[in-house]
Amino acid sequence: MHRVLGDRRAVLILLGPALLVYSLIMLVPMAWSLGYSFTTGNTIDGFTGNGLDNFQHLFTDEAVQDALWFTLKYAFVVTAGQVVAGYLLALLYVFFLKRASALVRTLAFFPVVLPTVAVGLLFQKLFQGAPQTGPVNSLLNMAGIESVDWFASAGSAFWVLVLMDVWRSMGFYAVLLFAGLVDIPDELLESARMDGASGLRLVRHIVLPLSFPVLMSSLIFSINGTLKVFDSIVALTNGGPGSGTTPLTLSMFQTSFTYSDYGYGSTIALLLTVVCLLVTLVVFRLSRHDLTKG
Repeated sequence: MHRVLGDRRAVLILLGPALLVYSLIMLVPMAWSLGYSFTTGNTIDGFTGNGLDNFQHLFTDEAVQDALWFTLKYAFVVTAGQVVAGYLLALLYVFFLKRASALVRTLAFFPVVLPTVAVGLLFQKLFQGAPQTGPVNSLLNMAGIESVDWFASAGSAFWVLVLMDVWRSMGFYAVLLFAGLVDIPDELLESARMDGASGLRLVRHIVLPLSFPVLMSSLIFSINGTLKVFDSIVALTNGGPGSGTTPLTLSMFQTSFTYSDYGYGSTIALLLTVVCLLVTLVVFRLSRHDLTKG
């Protein structure tokens, strides 16, 4: 193996095709989009250079600032929900259901494979206020509470979006974290129990530190996905009411394809790329913390 990796020609043959495909699919479009950010126009009217005007407009555009704030809020809340719910399910699989967890894992994972549009329509019906009362409002009425128009305000629509995305993805993170938990040696857990560790103490001092690497991987995977959320929001609220649930991805799409300004849309895409990079670096920085200390 060392002899192969030490041969530059062999390394080039092995990595060359993958690097070529990656460059064509990822790096070339990114460079192309970066070039567009210094222009204005579209494919029909043509492109004209405008220097740094798009970047100057970006920092004063209240719509983009609102979309950035919504994106960050949505990403952190949904990521926390996905990882925490997934971790609790994984603990349930390993320490309570054990070998009988196969059926529950399958049922919890089922929403992951459902089409996003189908899930969006399902939650629209669940939280419907008019012309027909949905199941959620029906339960509120039975409890003596008036119906709520969940999609009339950005605040309530946000929490419906959070609930939908946590529900449809927690099964995936449960399986991912379950794979990390089952690798913890049974002998170590038994030794901890003999020393008096049980319940929350066992999870806090033994299980959590040993599953920390896969937990951080789940966190990075989740937050990068939620920062780039698009399909679930389009399926459920389409950015409404108004622009109250519009993330950067939808703002970029509307700017580029609805308003035909590819240059400014590419600038918003660049902002999203920088945000994803910074958040990932922060998470990597936090992942260096040793939970076994203190």
